[in-house]
Amino acid sequence: MALHRDELTPQSQEYGRFDDRGEARYLPYLMYFHRADYLSDVINTDRAGFRISHGPDGATASAAGNIPTSGRVRIISGSSTVMGIGATSDAHTLASRLWTEHAPSAPWLNFGGRCYNSTQEMLLFTLHRHLLPEIDEVVVFSGLNDLTVGRLPEWQQGDHGAFWFCGEYFEKMEELRAENRKANKRMGFRSAPRRATISTHEDVRRDVSQVIDAAAELTLRHLETWRLLAPEARLTYVLQPMALWMREQHSPEEQLLFDEIDRISKLGTWEALYGDISTPAVARAFAEKLSIGCEKLGIRFFDLNPVVAAAVTQQDWVYVDRAHYTDHGYDLVARIMAETLGLS
Repeated sequence: MALHRDELTPQSQEYGRFDDRGEARYLPYLMYFHRADYLSDVINTDRAGFRISHGPDGATASAAGNIPTSGRVRIISGSSTVMGIGATSDAHTLASRLWTEHAPSAPWLNFGGRCYNSTQEMLLFTLHRHLLPEIDEVVVFSGLNDLTVGRLPEWQQGDHGAFWFCGEYFEKMEELRAENRKANKRMGFRSAPRRATISTHEDVRRDVSQVIDAAAELTLRHLETWRLLAPEARLTYVLQPMALWMREQHSPEEQLLFDEIDRISKLGTWEALYGDISTPAVARAFAEKLSIGCEKLGIRFFDLNPVVAAAVTQQDWVYVDRAHYTDHGYDLVARIMAETLGLS
């Protein structure tokens, strides 16, 4: 049976190939990042794995690729929505739409990382800052992943928060410990018992207020570091628009895709997995924590969920899934973001 996803968003097949876990690129410090020098009609990356941004008159740029050698640049950081999952080409990501149309006075570089949390977003910039010229604008466009991984159990959080696929990391590290325990046993040493590694749905933290507090605390800590890393730039945090944070009624295309994703998901429905952090009330509570913290730090904060919600109707097809946008959605959010933030 043909899927609505393949008919309505054929580019999703290319994102599936790009994100093939069998070709996962594991890196020190970051844990993982995009495949490097990837070429396709939909998505292209440079030698370090950054997605290419498009600008006026056919210009292109990326952090480790064709970077401008003179003048200032602008950074948009975040997870897979900034990277541009769902866009039909590199030209339709947030960075490209800002640079091409809505805030074109300086190149925008795409610092989005698939499945990243706020720690990884900050580290990605830290490890590649030396490649960049002077920066006049940094926009951190994020939030959803920090709440989703914030629900993982306490023993996976550590001092810097849990991350996507961290269970696989803990599992492999436990296998390494087990090998060392065998050697220790042969030498007469006693070893600690095997530790839990992979969490289940029953292990997640159910106290949503605790999840919000922890996610906000980590995000604000990392924003303070962002400010130190790019002191010459204006820094803004944007809480990303997410389908269920924005509105209850969705366009016909969105509803078809959302229902289909729930039907074919091997992990369970979105409601079963993330329903407790997907309400407008949670978004408002998270936004309030971030707003208060950003004000204390002297960092601009904007929640784009109500702004974008006010600009669309039920006929506007904005999302390919609950987190990622259509080309129309990326352009719409880029335009509203430029207007709201006063970008030129």
